[in-house]
Amino acid sequence: MIALRRFLRTPEAVAGALILAALLAMALSAPWFFPRDPQSIAGPALLRPFQDWTLPLGTDRLGRDVMAGLFHGARASLAVGLAAAAGAILIGAVVGTLAGFAGGLLDEILMRITDAFQTVPGFLLALAFVSVAGPSLATVIVAITLGAWTGPARIARAEVLSIRERDYVAGARVIGMHPLEIAFREILPNALPPVLALSSVIVAAAILTEAALSFLGLGDPNRVTWGGMIAEGRAVLRSAPYLSIIPGVALVLTVLGVYLAGEGLVETSATRRMNA
Repeated sequence: MIALRRFLRTPEAVAGALILAALLAMALSAPWFFPRDPQSIAGPALLRPFQDWTLPLGTDRLGRDVMAGLFHGARASLAVGLAAAAGAILIGAVVGTLAGFAGGLLDEILMRITDAFQTVPGFLLALAFVSVAGPSLATVIVAITLGAWTGPARIARAEVLSIRERDYVAGARVIGMHPLEIAFREILPNALPPVLALSSVIVAAAILTEAALSFLGLGDPNRVTWGGMIAEGRAVLRSAPYLSIIPGVALVLTVLGVYLAGEGLVETSATRRMNA
């Protein structure tokens, strides 16, 4: 409760939480408000916003409902962002814990692998992977995860190196606990908070990467995405700029909300540690 009160006292955290709550509400309510296929024709082509209240945000070149696409696109963005962040943190935490706790040759091998992935820009790695494996939502999530796990791995390793010599770890060794049990049961939970602080950055980057891939035509062709909507509106940017502006604004607000909420969580955590 105290942590929640501190979070609510941070204006940027509250703003970010409200934006994310709106995104979550859009994603969860999409099947109820727009039960039809969002890629089906709903009205006349290029209907401008607010001309027909049954289609409040208008239609695209094929007559598809822009608002339906916006709501269903929120589902894709949320799924990619959360799944990629969870995968990156899981892989990074495991690799970092093994490298930091074992040390020696295993540490050297794992860190060189991390360096190899880190030398390739995450977007280029995702672009190459999706181009080879084929566009689908699962492929996009795996591609983004492959480029995002190195940061959590390095932070986890640094935390484990500072924790592994503490008294309670030595006590676990004395009573005969298995090294892997010590690493993942005793050390990892204490090393995890700084790693989790990266989650907001990874989620925001994943949403942007998915939008960029969809914009380039490498997103899931069976799903409506904000990047795909922006790309669709590019052909009629002069005559119907709203087709790109509306999903573009949604994308900007979502990334901003993730960053603000993440900053609020970090600030709340830092304040709690100082008071402790």
